[in-house]
Amino acid sequence: QLQLVESGGGLVQPGGSLRLSCIASGTIFSTGFMEWYRQAPGKQRELVARITSGGIINYAGSGKGRFTISRDEAKNTVYLQMNSLKPEDTAVYYCSYLGPGLRTWGQGTQVTVSS
Repeated sequence: QLQLVESGGGLVQPGGSLRLSCIASGTIFSTGFMEWYRQAPGKQRELVARITSGGIINYAGSGKGRFTISRDEAKNTVYLQMNSLKPEDTAVYYCSYLGPGLRTWGQGTQVTVSS
């Protein structure tokens, strides 16, 4: 059973940076998508970034130009580098795998941007 574990969240001041990591328990990069979502209090979960098995990358929402998704296949890990963080980036960030007939979520990691 595929498991995803996020890490790297925390408290950061506006303008700062964080790098989130998502480690997968199995080999997942041959098919499907790896995605980062976030959910702020009182809001719906929203897509932040996606990387396909073929390496195609898409960004959504206000993270465009500030966030970078990448992967290390040897480590079964996907990263989200977040720069120029703003208070409105405060949310729980989730890693997700979407494959043939399967959607798996991590437990989430809290990111708080505040002075």
